[in-house]
Formats: sequence, C-alpha cells, structure tokens
Amino acid sequence: MAVTARDDFLSAADVAVSLLGDPAVAARWGEPSALAKLSVGGLAAHLARQVTRVVDVLDAPVPAGPAIPVIDHYRQATWVGADLDSEANVGIRDRSEQEAEAGASAVLTGTTEALAELRRRLPAEPADRLVGVPWMGWALTLDDFLLTRMLEITVHGDDLAVSVGVATPPLPASVTEPVLDLLCRLAVHRHGVIAVLRALSRAERAPATIAAL
Repeated sequence: MAVTARDDFLSAADVAVSLLGDPAVAARWGEPSALAKLSVGGLAAHLARQVTRVVDVLDAPVPAGPAIPVIDHYRQATWVGADLDSEANVGIRDRSEQEAEAGASAVLTGTTEALAELRRRLPAEPADRLVGVPWMGWALTLDDFLLTRMLEITVHGDDLAVSVGVATPPLPASVTEPVLDLLCRLAVHRHGVIAVLRALSRAERAPATIAAL
C-alpha cells in the first residue's frame, strides 16, 4: 500500500510526541527557549498544537470551498515575515504560554490522545476532504493542511530540541522532502530565484538570508 500524506503526518506527529515526552522538556519547562520571548513550555505547547489542531479542524463543519493552494496560504498569512512584536506573533506566543500553564504532563497527555484519535480518523477521510482554516479565513485540502502541520513540526521540533539541549529527532525523508520543497518555494517568493540560487550554490555571492518564513 502506498504511503500517503496522512501517513507522513502521523509519522511526524509521532516524532513530536516522543520529543514532548523527553524528560529534558519537562525539566526546563519554565526556562527561556531558543525563540525570543517564548518559554520552553510555550514552545512545547505550540509544537503540541500542530497535532491537536488537526482534530479541531476535522471536528469543524466541512467548508464549501474552494480550497486555496498551499503556497497562497503562506503568501496571505499576516504572520509570515512579521515583526516579533506584531499582533499576530504576540497572539501566537500568548496562546502558547496559556496552554503551557497546564504543565508538561498535561500537554503530553493531550497530544498523545489526539494522535491516537487521528490514527483512527485520518485514513477514513475522503481524498478530496477540505478543512477550514478559521483563524486565517480560508479553506485548504486536508492533505495540504497536513503539509503545513508537518512544516511546523519540522521547524519547531528543531527549536525545542535546541532549547533543551537534546539532539533534533530525525524525521522520515517523506516528511522532510515536501517540507523543504515548500520552504524553497516560499523563499523564492520572498527573495527571488537568483537569491535562492546563489544561497544554495555560490557562497561567495550568497545573500545574508533566504529565510522562507
């Protein structure tokens, strides 16, 4: 049986849950993370939300559509490239810190339960299933939404591992390859083809950054 985007998301989510359960995360819960103005607990809660939020969108009414392309999801998002103290980024940090107040054990338990539910539900969802992204105001295909969650898990899993001094857990190539492809496309949108080309091939002419987000 062919591996699907849903299988890949479940693999990424399993890695996220394992990292959330690392004793180093609970031990440093209240300390600053590698991300400015965000505690380890807040970062862990934000990582956890990339799993639990999938349950939320599946529970919501199916939107009428049409779905927008995943690249447009990021092009239109107000937080992409926004200042650290922008309304969007402050809101993300505030919610993450609020969710972290439940403690490491509760966050881990909730994420583990959500993953178990998604293992049951995702394979049964129709191939053309749409989901709403209510905090953005548009719809995506379920598989594209799962790709956005894999990107978040990949990036924030590294952030959390660095924050607590453990090795960044490896993810399957079937997860990292589409994530890197999406990041490269977003980098081209923000910086242009030449900047990305030079960053990847010519160190002497590389720009200072080609950050996609």
